[in-house]
Amino acid sequence: MFNEYQSIVVTIVCLYVKSIGVVNMSQDSSSIKALKQLLYHMADDSLIIAHRNSEWTGLGPILEEDIAFSSIAQDKMGHALALYTLLEQLGEPEPDISAFTRNEQDFTCCHFVEYPIGGYDFSLMRHFLFDSAELLRYEMLEKSSYEPLAKLSSKIRGEIKYHVFHADTWIVQLGAQGNEESKSRMQSALNECYPLALGIFEPSESEHILVEQKIFDGEHALEQIWHERISTICDKAGLILPSRETITPVYGGRKGFHSEHLQAMLNEMTEVFRIDPSAEW
Repeated sequence: MFNEYQSIVVTIVCLYVKSIGVVNMSQDSSSIKALKQLLYHMADDSLIIAHRNSEWTGLGPILEEDIAFSSIAQDKMGHALALYTLLEQLGEPEPDISAFTRNEQDFTCCHFVEYPIGGYDFSLMRHFLFDSAELLRYEMLEKSSYEPLAKLSSKIRGEIKYHVFHADTWIVQLGAQGNEESKSRMQSALNECYPLALGIFEPSESEHILVEQKIFDGEHALEQIWHERISTICDKAGLILPSRETITPVYGGRKGFHSEHLQAMLNEMTEVFRIDPSAEW
C-alpha cells in the first residue's frame, strides 16, 4: 500500500536504509526498547503529517502551494517508510503492517500532527513549527551512536532543510511583509499552534537511556534549540511568541492518548489496505 504514495524520492530513501544494514548493537534489551520507542515516535509523526499535508492537494490557495504541500507530503511518507524499515530490521513488523494495521492507541504520534488541516494559516504555522523541530532533531541524530539512524538522518535532513526554507519564507512574507490581515492571521495561528507544538517534545520514560547511550540528546535539549530557532524567525516576521512559562504543553500522544481526530483519519487512511491486507500492489 505504501506504493500508492511513493515517488522516486521515497524509493531512494527506502533503498538507502536497506543498504545500511543492521549493525550489531551492544545495548541491552532496555536500550533497544528505548530506541524502538524513539523510532516509532518519529515514524508515526511523519506518517500522520504526510497524510494531513496530502489533503492540500488540489486545495492550495495558489498553485505553487498546492504543489509544495503535495511534494512535502511525499517526502514525509518516504521518511516514515525509512523509519519503519529501521524498525523492521530491529524485529518489528514490515512497514505496511506498522502503518496500516495498528489501532489509535498503538500510535505514538504527537497531537499536533493529528489535527485537520483547517485554514491555510493553521497548516502553514504547523508546517513551520513542526519542520523546524524535525530539522533540528535530524541534525542531532546525525551524531547518534546508532549508525543506521545517524546515516539515515543525514539523508533526511538534506530534504527537510528545503521544507524549512519554504516555511520560513512564507511566515516572514505573511507576517512582516504582508498586510494587517495576514499578520493577524499568522499571530492567531501561532497562538493556537504553540501549545500543540510543545507536545512534539513530550519525553518518554526511557529517554535517559537514549541520552546515556548517546543515541539521542533528549527532547528537552531539542526543545531548547527549537525555541531559539523559531524565536529568530518570529522576530523577523514581527510575530510574538507566547511565553513558554505560561503555556501548558499538549501531551499524551507519545503514550497512546490521542485527540478525537486521529481515529477518523486512520479509518480513512487504512480503508483500502484493510479490504485485503494480503493484496499485492
